Amino acid sequence: MLANILAFAAGVWLLQQQAMLPGPFWLWLVLPLLLLLYGLRHRNSWPLTGIRRVLRATLWFGGGFFWAAFLAQMRLADALPEAWEGRDIQVSGVIASLPLVNARGRRFEFDVEQVATPGASVPAHIQLSWFDGGFGKPAAYPVPDLHPGERWNLTLRLKRPHGNANPYGFDYEAWLLERNIRATGYVRESPANRRVTAHVYRPGYLVEMARDSASRRLSRVLGERPCTGVLKALAIGEQSAISPDQWQVFLRTGVNHLMSISGSHVTMLSGLIFALAYWLWRRSPRLSLRLPARKAAVLAGAFTALVYALLSGYGVPAQRTLYMLGVVAIALWLGRTSSAFSVLGLALLAVLLLDPWAVMSPGFWLSFGAVAVILYVSVGRIGRPRWLEEWGRVQWAVTLGLVPALLALFQQVSIVSPLANALAIPLITLVVTPLTLLGTFLPLDFLLLAAHAVMAWCMAFLAWLSSLPATVWQQHGPPPWTVIAALCGVLWLLLPRGFPARWLGAVWLAPLFLVLPPMPLQGELWLTVLDVGQGLAVVARTREHALLYDTGPRFGIDADSGSRIIVPYLRGAGVRRLDGMVVSHDDIDHSGGAASVLQSVPVGWTISSLPDGSPMLVGAANKSRCFSGQKWSWDGVRFEMLHPTWESYQNTALKDNDRGCVLKITSAFGSALLPADIERLSENELLARMPDALAANVMVVPHHGSRTSSSEAFIHAVHPATAIFTVGYRNRFGHPKEDVVERYLARGIETWRSDTSGALDLHFAAGGIALQSQRQFRQRYWQARD
Repeated sequence: MLANILAFAAGVWLLQQQAMLPGPFWLWLVLPLLLLLYGLRHRNSWPLTGIRRVLRATLWFGGGFFWAAFLAQMRLADALPEAWEGRDIQVSGVIASLPLVNARGRRFEFDVEQVATPGASVPAHIQLSWFDGGFGKPAAYPVPDLHPGERWNLTLRLKRPHGNANPYGFDYEAWLLERNIRATGYVRESPANRRVTAHVYRPGYLVEMARDSASRRLSRVLGERPCTGVLKALAIGEQSAISPDQWQVFLRTGVNHLMSISGSHVTMLSGLIFALAYWLWRRSPRLSLRLPARKAAVLAGAFTALVYALLSGYGVPAQRTLYMLGVVAIALWLGRTSSAFSVLGLALLAVLLLDPWAVMSPGFWLSFGAVAVILYVSVGRIGRPRWLEEWGRVQWAVTLGLVPALLALFQQVSIVSPLANALAIPLITLVVTPLTLLGTFLPLDFLLLAAHAVMAWCMAFLAWLSSLPATVWQQHGPPPWTVIAALCGVLWLLLPRGFPARWLGAVWLAPLFLVLPPMPLQGELWLTVLDVGQGLAVVARTREHALLYDTGPRFGIDADSGSRIIVPYLRGAGVRRLDGMVVSHDDIDHSGGAASVLQSVPVGWTISSLPDGSPMLVGAANKSRCFSGQKWSWDGVRFEMLHPTWESYQNTALKDNDRGCVLKITSAFGSALLPADIERLSENELLARMPDALAANVMVVPHHGSRTSSSEAFIHAVHPATAIFTVGYRNRFGHPKEDVVERYLARGIETWRSDTSGALDLHFAAGGIALQSQRQFRQRYWQARD
């Protein structure tokens, strides 16, 4: 049975790797397999038995593949028509999730019940933002206090699911698909926006109402105390309440799994209620005669697990634990026994039947992987070690067993996690979480204050661990075959004591660390134009050096493209340090990620046109200004700054855009021009001062394709074969402008847009200039097409 479930899971996983969904024709392949299996049902000779098992596994594999395809077809069918993107639509519906509060307003999920705009079509489940003003202007109608279960009439502007596409980056479109969010948008300022009904009583909304009530109680009792957000995450799964600095500490110490409603939390609470119900039920002979105490305790424990999993947001770890406890509860109720691996397998099957997109979640692999490793080193072993020895062995096994997955998913693993978890797991699971839950649902404020005090002490210890040198091992993204080899090595290393040559497992682990990603050869230039939305970030690599040109936009107070896109890409690509960083000018879409990059990656020097004392460059070493005439050479590749002139810094009336650092990179196999956001004034100056220096094979289009740039004369002087527009999907500026794009197309120039292509990799090598877009390289059926 377990082998069949694993085959089903493999089929589900394979479907999620497809560029297109399969057509119904392929289902006809299942019929001959079923007939063949039926014909062999009574044949017991060894070869035929083996064939029957293979056929059964193949059918389970196909079942997983086509089940996932069927659900995907159903979900994708509920789409926002392109014609209704960016247009006002009036709808009526219900707030379906706990609203998340941020600096700009509220974000929440919304169930659409009626569409009032004639001819409009809106998906049933969408995600909305309600901004409290924007672009420096206060809101004409301030954001009201929003709660789950409220029915509202709203005027919306929507767009189809879309996210940035980068190597080693987060797939936002896949995240939206898994949550069945088929459009995103925002609430338009309008007097017609009004609450219609205060409470809509449906099961899902009732759960969200309870979470909202618990969140408000925690805020009321604890106020602005530093660990309030942590306790919200432990009680109701509100992870967005945890500050970025605290998340960084949890990630560096390897205890971030405790900040979700983990399996240990659900199991602890369920087990506690089971024991309490069993003890109380046995005290009543009348109740025990009606229903055995063990069965009553099983019902109480299972119900508790269900309620806690729902209140926590029903993440994959909670689902896995709930289904495992459900299988155990059924076995206890029926008086049967089940093997531990069978219980885990049935939980896996339940998760994938209900949510086949779970295989795209890191939590799925880490949650099931951790439990599988625990069972692997605990079940069926001879001897009964002491509890401390058993606990240490399990901790070592989980730490080692998750290394391949952590490096494959995040390219980093905490070195201090065994020590951090040794304290955090018992303290948070057995002390902080029970006190928090009791204080949240009982009117006993002192319990919440006690839970906060313990968590604050634990946080101080974790922060100290996080500050130690070499806390985290970071490396390149390992090739898939090395991850598979490492998993085999882990299983070999964790074999029972006395098994011969267990050390060979380390040999299988070695490629995970030693096989390095490809690097440019001498004289080659590798250029990566990252997809950062409406902004710019370009990584230039030579044989031994790396340069970052611009750092993309800042998305909010706590988020920017430096931490979310650039640093993960550098780590995954094996770039351990930047020899230099150029920040072309002061606009937030070019400098917004600089501080995060400087905090996370060693940077040799920084040059920019930013004013002295700019907060974007705090912590930068060897800072200087860019000016025409700066030159350097790395590994046979020449770098030359063409603009601005040194004298321009004396002109206080000059716009930041026209003082942008214009960089030209020239290799033996081609050249690239990076002109930032310069406008016609600077283009004309460059044409007058150095027209012969502008020619390049590839150009990142100045100012994202604005009408203020890309004059006919400038395009003629550069004469690129390839022009790249770095723009955000449906950006508010309307970049790139159609007439600007036409100027390039009219000259036969190949054009690319980052919002439709994703990140672009360009290799200037002996075979010519090879270009590859991320959306072409990693096509998936849910992604927006060019």
